Amino acid sequence: MKKSSYDAKDITVLEGLSAVRKRPSMYIGSTGSRGLHHLIYEVIDNSIDEAMAGFCDNVLVVLNKDNSVTVVDNGRGIPVKKVEKFNKTAVEIVLTKLHAGAKFGGEGYKVSGGLHGVGVSVVNALSEKLSAEVRRDGHIYRQDYKRGEPVTGLIKGEKTSAHGTAITFYPDKEIFEEIDYKFEILASRMKEMAFLNKGLKITLVDVRGESEKKEIYQYEGGIVDFVKYLCEKKDVLHKKVIYIKNKVDDHEVEIVMQYTDGYSESIFSFANNINTTEGGTHLSGFKGAITRTINDYARSNNILKEKEENLSGEDIREGLTAIISVKLKDPQFEGQTKTKLGNSEIKGFVESTVNAKLSEFLGENPAIGRTIVNKCMEASRARTAARKARDLTRKKSLLESSSLPGKLADCSINDPKYCELFLVEGDSAGGSAKQARDRRFQAILPLKGKILNVEKARLHKILSSEEIQAMITAMGSGIGEDFDIGNARYHKVIIMTDADVDGAHIRTLILTFLYRYMSELIEAGYVYIAQPPLYQIKDGKEVSYAYSDKELENIKKKFEDKKINVQQYKGLGEMDPEQLWETTMNPEIRTLLKVEIEDALIADDVFSTLMGNKVEPRREFIEKNAKGVSFIDI
Repeated sequence: MKKSSYDAKDITVLEGLSAVRKRPSMYIGSTGSRGLHHLIYEVIDNSIDEAMAGFCDNVLVVLNKDNSVTVVDNGRGIPVKKVEKFNKTAVEIVLTKLHAGAKFGGEGYKVSGGLHGVGVSVVNALSEKLSAEVRRDGHIYRQDYKRGEPVTGLIKGEKTSAHGTAITFYPDKEIFEEIDYKFEILASRMKEMAFLNKGLKITLVDVRGESEKKEIYQYEGGIVDFVKYLCEKKDVLHKKVIYIKNKVDDHEVEIVMQYTDGYSESIFSFANNINTTEGGTHLSGFKGAITRTINDYARSNNILKEKEENLSGEDIREGLTAIISVKLKDPQFEGQTKTKLGNSEIKGFVESTVNAKLSEFLGENPAIGRTIVNKCMEASRARTAARKARDLTRKKSLLESSSLPGKLADCSINDPKYCELFLVEGDSAGGSAKQARDRRFQAILPLKGKILNVEKARLHKILSSEEIQAMITAMGSGIGEDFDIGNARYHKVIIMTDADVDGAHIRTLILTFLYRYMSELIEAGYVYIAQPPLYQIKDGKEVSYAYSDKELENIKKKFEDKKINVQQYKGLGEMDPEQLWETTMNPEIRTLLKVEIEDALIADDVFSTLMGNKVEPRREFIEKNAKGVSFIDI
């Protein structure tokens, strides 16, 4: 082996913001779409902190034609005087130093979301250019930066009576894979922030296209309006929303709840306006308290009989839509991405609040209380039936390992890290896939037709479906309360369906099942979508494939003077095993789409709209999006 040096001279210290540019994913999660959007969120978080402190009621976000982004607020404005210790202005300190700001002590912010203090300085480091404009102390101040380094001093400009901060930044093309902000993703985030900050006006403007897009979000009802919005596309069991609020010292909690006739729970938790997608102590406190309170209410009102067992947490949360928002002075988040709250004292605070306030609400609204308990008891009876179906699935997985339902053709390698499971539409395509695969690491599970729409069914009915049983057994990770990602038999689950409307429908049904009952597989990055070609193009002996109409046109241009043969694939079954391997299954040349939950609120809304019981939201969705459909299979 070649000897490498490791001495004092080899120790490197990354000064200033160079560490951020060297390892951007440590600070913003990725250099793909998610990280790109995270830049805007970091800047907006500072404006939202000003709103929570009571100094800002208006935020403007503009996606500019040159792919820069401008965020303007009417808060106090970043301080402009010099910080003596560093002999630099406060503006420059905030924009160039990690862990700098007014959020680590003192009276600048009592409650804040940007408590890691790396937000806007990280945006500066990862921007080709950034300009900061501050309206404060009767003047406009401006300073420009390039890749985190100041290129001007803080310039004092004209007089003004306005106050606030405007940040314009250009994401660095050297860092990001593609500079393409998604209006829908940003709109969802802006709407969410407006719901969480009662009365705050947030305007999102996109001037990149031929015509300007503009959305204004402002909700005087706050998170009460939030839950009403989330339940718009569902049938609610009680019109009166359950609202709980409590404040003790530096801790504040707001909770809104409404039950629907659906079968999945939609619970979203926030800490200081940060969406804690992994939950935490506030969510644990809520779940424990609601289970205890509803059981106590059911017993004391003789709805739940003495001999009947207590309702489980799963029973009580079936069909529940809820928002839990806590605000506290010193939140302990896990990591810079802030997805899980760890403050132990919050758990007891939320528990005691829910116990007292929910008991009071149920006592004052007995009709709603009885409706909720009846819903939970129906869920309990269905859970008992589901347990029997689940036990049957377990037995089958033990007794039929060599002949699993759904005709699973397993792979020979046992290490899940290297194993792939293809969920294939139909026996014909399944047969081709079995012949095409690499038996060492690729398993094939053919599925007959369209599986059950789990959005409209309870778990016991879902578990009685032969095709769903086959998927559960093959994957090995269990379902619901038995789910354990450590038991997953494959670290790639690849949905492979025909490139037509029926194939898209089958793919959507499978994704609905995975999202509602095995979302941890998606969160772990185990779920993918195969990309089979639409066309085969032959020029004599030369064969090429096109995966879209645009790609086909480009290939045709290359053969303008030649006679070529174009075959359109209507389904996977039309490809022979060699073609299927070459185009869709060979890891060295195939294209897979990784399924990710970019925004849980958008995902929940889309599944409710497209797969739920209510027809009207689906019709509205079709009417709104029909013009954007590229092809319709008739």
